[in-house]
Amino acid sequence: MKNKKLDIIYEDKNILVVNKPFGLLTISTPKQNKKTLYHEVSDYVKKSNPKAKIFIIHRLDKDTSGIVMFAKNQSIKYKYQNNWDNLVIKRGYKAVVEGVLINKKDTIKSYLKETKTLMVYSTNDKKNGKLAITNYNVIKENKKCSMLDIDIKTGRKNQIRVHMSDINHPILGDKKYGNKKSKHNRLMLHASVLIIVNPITKKEMKFVSDTPKSFDLLFKERG
Repeated sequence: MKNKKLDIIYEDKNILVVNKPFGLLTISTPKQNKKTLYHEVSDYVKKSNPKAKIFIIHRLDKDTSGIVMFAKNQSIKYKYQNNWDNLVIKRGYKAVVEGVLINKKDTIKSYLKETKTLMVYSTNDKKNGKLAITNYNVIKENKKCSMLDIDIKTGRKNQIRVHMSDINHPILGDKKYGNKKSKHNRLMLHASVLIIVNPITKKEMKFVSDTPKSFDLLFKERG
């Protein structure tokens, strides 16, 4: 049975991989506990089995779109989560950032720390933050902005957003981390590729989500 709300990328007896729209929380917070991707996925699996449960394996920021993986039982959840860093081969993103980058390909490395007001920032003090590594490659550009192919080697909260701000090229639509005058109605960040080893079969699985059309449209306009 198909659910019109859900954009399902892949499903089997153990996992469900979906394309999360921007502006939707992955899981609930104290302020928002109903309209979440988790609830939509849970409703979907309960349609075929009212006793079915769903478990989050990883998450995306509310304003980031793209690939999110869920487990259909707790055992599978822990098989992925407990060995996540070793199982994940690639976590790829597309982002559109302010301006033209001098370095068309580079690696950004810092230690990230979060303030009491939930702002994440970079520090060089390894004792005072969590290591974050972001690789990027410019794939399109005009006079105003650049589209990046990003591969993260660590999955820290707000990692890409902070690192792009650190090099003075914040992501379009990211008022929290520097794109103050943005007229865009969304954060231009999309989780586009996930390559991961299935912990049971030991085979690689690759999931892909197309770049949103709104990203490409910025490069069809007069630059």
